[in-house]
Amino acid sequence: MAIEKRLAICIGLFLLLTSLNIQCVDAQQGEQWISYEAGEGAGNGKHIVLVSGDEEYRSEEALPLLGEILAKHHGFETTVLFAIDPETGNVDPEHQTNIPGLEQLQEADLMVLFTRFRELPDEQMKYIDEYIHSGKPILGMRTATHAFNYKRNTDSPYAKYDYASEQEGWEGGFGRQILGETWIDHHGVHGEEGTRGLVDGIEQRKGHPILRGVDDIWGPTDVYGVRELEGNPNVLVWGQPTEGMTPEASLNWQKSVMPVAWTKEYTSEAGNTSRIFTTTMGASVDLKSEDLRRLLVNASYWGLQMEEDIPEESDVSIDGAYNPTMFGFGDHQKGMKPSDFK
Repeated sequence: MAIEKRLAICIGLFLLLTSLNIQCVDAQQGEQWISYEAGEGAGNGKHIVLVSGDEEYRSEEALPLLGEILAKHHGFETTVLFAIDPETGNVDPEHQTNIPGLEQLQEADLMVLFTRFRELPDEQMKYIDEYIHSGKPILGMRTATHAFNYKRNTDSPYAKYDYASEQEGWEGGFGRQILGETWIDHHGVHGEEGTRGLVDGIEQRKGHPILRGVDDIWGPTDVYGVRELEGNPNVLVWGQPTEGMTPEASLNWQKSVMPVAWTKEYTSEAGNTSRIFTTTMGASVDLKSEDLRRLLVNASYWGLQMEEDIPEESDVSIDGAYNPTMFGFGDHQKGMKPSDFK
């Protein structure tokens, strides 16, 4: 009888601790990241982790929108991670050294990266590094070309990912070696010129699946300078600066076009090959462009080798009002928890 009682107590304690652990995980999720349950769609069974954290282009607003669209309209389970000030628990894109939840990349099928000049502690960065070596796809947006900047711990094994890396074989860091280019400069006039996306006619005629239903792209962020891309890329969209920051602005013919969206492959040191899609567009205000949203959704399918499932015109509709914050340093919404962006 005594043994049975002790056993019952042990089982009761186990169930209590399990319940508390689940509650703690749920509470942590509510405080540090957000998730969207999969709706109906071809993406069922696939998990996309979207990693935000940039000081200027409001990735903390752009990625929740993209995550919701991918989940609601296309059936992917999505999780959005944020730069978090550990003292307040608030989303703070200017805090460069903390993105909780990266361990979820271990089970992710696709990583969407939109960070700028991050220097994460090794215990967080290891999950990004492991993902890179896994051969799974990567979708990089805007400042992902200069996603990392190692100035505090230059001896970190991940310092090679620094956007200005000079390490042999890692020149230009993560951006150059994996995505195809690192940070160079503003080709357009920052804050004065926008970007008109010119869909590559050859790729369009060839029926590239990422370009399915994509015709009209414009965004107020300027065109980034790009050199000859690394890794035999395939340019899908070129960017022409516009003389003004409205969709109706005329093109600035005095400036050449630059690649603004491309695909390539990356083979890691582990020998695994990933599909890579990169765009130098993607600020929260850029995502007001329906066809830019469609380009990103289509690229997600393509990265996952699901191009046969891309609709003729992917549903990228937005529920309710979408009023993104204009890009700029120090202009992010203050005092916000991750759940406030859902």
